Amino acid sequence: MKSDRVCIFPKDVQRITGRSERYGRLLLHQIRKHLDKQPHQFITVDEFAEFTGINIETVKDFLKNN
Repeated sequence: MKSDRVCIFPKDVQRITGRSERYGRLLLHQIRKHLDKQPHQFITVDEFAEFTGINIETVKDFLKNN
């Protein structure tokens, strides 16, 4: 049984946006700063979708397929 992922990583951002992995790290850093999270805390798929304006279902479908 495969479970849905909850967290998003720089490599996921790279695949979704087509930008570099470095951009993915930068974007996740900006999201953490916006949400007042500590550097060790994860970014959820929901938080990523809300911040970027990408539909949550689009993000989840993309993560399932890759």
